[in-house]
Amino acid sequence: MKISRSEDLRLDCQHCPVRHRAICAASDDEEFDKLNAMKFYKSVPAGQAVALRGEKLDVVASIVSGVATLSKTTVDGRMQITGMLLPSDFIGRPGRDSCEHDISAVTDLTLCCFRRRPFEDLVESASGIRKRLLDIAFDELDAARNWMLLLGCLTAREKIVSFLMLVVRRSALPEDADQPVRIDLPLSREAMASYLGLTIETVSRQMSSLRKDGLIELETARRVIIPDTSRLEAELENAE
Repeated sequence: MKISRSEDLRLDCQHCPVRHRAICAASDDEEFDKLNAMKFYKSVPAGQAVALRGEKLDVVASIVSGVATLSKTTVDGRMQITGMLLPSDFIGRPGRDSCEHDISAVTDLTLCCFRRRPFEDLVESASGIRKRLLDIAFDELDAARNWMLLLGCLTAREKIVSFLMLVVRRSALPEDADQPVRIDLPLSREAMASYLGLTIETVSRQMSSLRKDGLIELETARRVIIPDTSRLEAELENAE
């Protein structure tokens, strides 16, 4: 991932939408100032590759806004989406100079970037950043385990509900818990099918079934209204 600076992007860290959960979330004032001094921002248009598998990583980054996918392609050309990257997720790992997946922008992305070598040097002395990296690693491990459950054990309906609840948990919720939740699906039906190990027809059929049962409303093809998140989440209780 060779990323150049976007000189037109200027964001105030104190008002950053992911400040409370990004790589800087556990930093003290000194660590935060050092991160702030070395950061730069980059915009990546939807559909563009952020990094390719095996490519050298000169930069690590937090996603400020937008959605990206992780994917791998088999030797016979089949592509499988293996994960999603949402705002506050981190791209790159200290000590690794190459990418393990293809990373593609699903929507327009804003990245808060750090040159890899200076970032690695800072991590050596910054306990807050090390702690946040460890938290991120554990979160990814939990996500991988949940994804194994999703692919191996859940029904098609439960897979769709799991995906919807993932988006809900990573979205800004209304202050009143009884209010309906509106979410924008980060993936197309085709990408959802790849991510969940389903066909496009099955995704569409299950979305229609959830709508018929009153668990969701489809405002547009990508915008979903959830009248009661507790009812939707209850669909997973027996599975877990």
